Amino acid sequence: MDHVKLFTDTSLACSKLITGRYSTSFTLGIRTLDEQLHLPVYAVYGFVRWADEIVDTFHDHDKAALLADFRRQTYEALDTGLSFNPVLHAFQHVVRRYGIDREFIEAFLHSMALDLEDQNYHPGLYQEYIYGSAEVVGLMCLRIFCDGDAAMFERLREPARRLGSAFQKVNFLRDIRSDYEDRGRVYFPGVIYSRFNDTTKAEIENDIKADFEAAYIGIQQLPPCAKLGVYLAYVYYLKLFYKIRKLPAARILGERVRVPDNTKLLLLLGSYFRYQLSRI
Repeated sequence: MDHVKLFTDTSLACSKLITGRYSTSFTLGIRTLDEQLHLPVYAVYGFVRWADEIVDTFHDHDKAALLADFRRQTYEALDTGLSFNPVLHAFQHVVRRYGIDREFIEAFLHSMALDLEDQNYHPGLYQEYIYGSAEVVGLMCLRIFCDGDAAMFERLREPARRLGSAFQKVNFLRDIRSDYEDRGRVYFPGVIYSRFNDTTKAEIENDIKADFEAAYIGIQQLPPCAKLGVYLAYVYYLKLFYKIRKLPAARILGERVRVPDNTKLLLLLGSYFRYQLSRI
């Protein structure tokens, strides 16, 4: 028995378990990718989920020290090809297999560090944060989808960034109350929480709409192995965005908008039929 392979396979299975426990929506999207993409994308999710947990969950611990140690372990795993943290072992395996850029990893960890401090998100820092927290995650997945096709990756780089940006901004808008009340954060530049109104909300939504439109062009050009899964994620977030757009600002500050599970299933079925009819 190849025990090194067993160790790696078990580590990848741990990332799959993490994804299933933390995000039913993301798990559903991954399942619509071709099977050979499942474990690599689970590994990416496991890595970003664990880093996000450090900065958002463990308030009774020294989160800066935890994140610094996580960063150290990440680069040690990348350098040696081994970690006894199964999430990091799975992640380094996928990074090496698909040539995921270290710049993406560094940008992501930098954005996680920004969440440890009270930030005044001026436009430049806002774009920097979104790039590191969301756009590079899309770029990591795009490396997997392109599987060594550098020309395809460069062609789809900008749409992938715009898709990650749209997802993150929708999250910011949906979670504006909890981000402010639980963490003291308002990510949107120049937005004062106590003065958040319909005009401000509409300006943010126009920006998000432009991201969705740019991203869709790239989804149409994805390889067949990835197109349906990415399109499903796009449709889910677009549905969430449309629900948010219909509500006044006061409602957004009073409740967390979500897409019910039965609606998610209908979105899956609709996406599948559009894909089969080559209408994506």
